[in-house]
Amino acid sequence: MFWENKIIREDLEEIYSRNIDWEKLKGKTIFITGAYGMLASYIVFQCIFLNEAKHYGLKLVLAVRSEEKARKRFGDFLDKEYMELYLEDINEPIHYDGKVDYIIHGASLASTQYYDTMPIEVMLPNILGTIQLLRLAEEKKVKGFLLFSSGEVYGILNSPEEVVTEEFIGVCNHLDLCNCYGESKKIAETLCCAWVKERGVPAKMVRIGHTYGPTMDIGNDKRVFSSFVSDVIHNRNIVMKSEGFDMRQFCYIADGTAGFFQILLEGVPGEAYNLFNVEEFLSIGQLAELLIDLYPEKHLKIERQLEDGKRVTLKRKEGMFLAKGRMLGNEKLKKLGWNCSYSARNGFYRTIEGILQDEKMKDN
Repeated sequence: MFWENKIIREDLEEIYSRNIDWEKLKGKTIFITGAYGMLASYIVFQCIFLNEAKHYGLKLVLAVRSEEKARKRFGDFLDKEYMELYLEDINEPIHYDGKVDYIIHGASLASTQYYDTMPIEVMLPNILGTIQLLRLAEEKKVKGFLLFSSGEVYGILNSPEEVVTEEFIGVCNHLDLCNCYGESKKIAETLCCAWVKERGVPAKMVRIGHTYGPTMDIGNDKRVFSSFVSDVIHNRNIVMKSEGFDMRQFCYIADGTAGFFQILLEGVPGEAYNLFNVEEFLSIGQLAELLIDLYPEKHLKIERQLEDGKRVTLKRKEGMFLAKGRMLGNEKLKKLGWNCSYSARNGFYRTIEGILQDEKMKDN
């Protein structure tokens, strides 16, 4: 139903208006893993837009685990002649007879709820899946390869600098399974660099932060910002289980998608790029305040859950959630021509309105 969603269609038009060399994609085939996931689905949406609205003649090969979930995300567009599903396990050797010009590896269990319960399943697509896709890239002599990496590769941000660049090496206990995601992404990045060096595969890496948008699964995504959005949509007070001082950089999915294409088409092989919004460095508490302020007519409040399970309503005052922290810089990506166009206020409003439009269309 995304094609009828006003918010998403506006996003696709806005992304297309950016300074990206879209001509490089005309008539090309893109192999995308994790294609119905929150982030990769917007890439697919953009490619469908390029075909349907701009006649680019792209072919899309979507590597997914479930045809049913792909159908739910992309609807009748799956029946288009330019769409093809690849339903095999990407952790096994990939056999695909057609040509492939670009590969985007977005398949990963990125939610923290899986890190200490399913660490093997978290790591395999990051390691084995990356190997198989790099082999495919080598075989097909692709023009570009993009790995979805993560800011978690930095570990603990104990840098003396307030703004952390791609050269920073953080501290991480690799024996703590809660770090399995970040550690396996490190290996994936190293694999990309190895294939660049030895086999000439033009692999680039994007280190993604807290990206949000209308494709969020607010029913199953356990991350704080997704839970807060769900609370607002369902007219519930926002409940915080901490002091709310932890800082996050929030990037709207349209900005993220533009960055993915910018790196894929213009990035330097073997290089990693931070994709973080330095303008929206907010504490969890500040985000809660922002979200309830978007809809004053709902009269929502911020509550804190105490250790005994009781909840207290917080009396808001200026600066109550301010906190200091280090943020990840984006100067390297900006040099490719990328920038953030959406504030957290605008982005989260678009997210909520986009989700509400989807729910309304489903009801009809």
